[in-house]
Amino acid sequence: MDYSSRVAANEPIGSGVTEAACEVIVKQRLCGSGMKWTEGGSAVVLSLWALSYPPERWAQFWSKVDRWGFPVAA
Repeated sequence: MDYSSRVAANEPIGSGVTEAACEVIVKQRLCGSGMKWTEGGSAVVLSLWALSYPPERWAQFWSKVDRWGFPVAA
């Protein structure tokens, strides 16, 4: 991450508040009643969830799939 450009743009680069927000978001997503996750399963769900914000992430994802293909587990 280019911290100096983020600071120059007056964007947050991380703080207790930011880290706590990330923890709450992950906890809400993965710790619902009766949920049990494997490490791999939770990584996939969080990766897909992260693609939904910001919207341009989907375009970036599909451009990489179009360029490099998509490895599928056998």
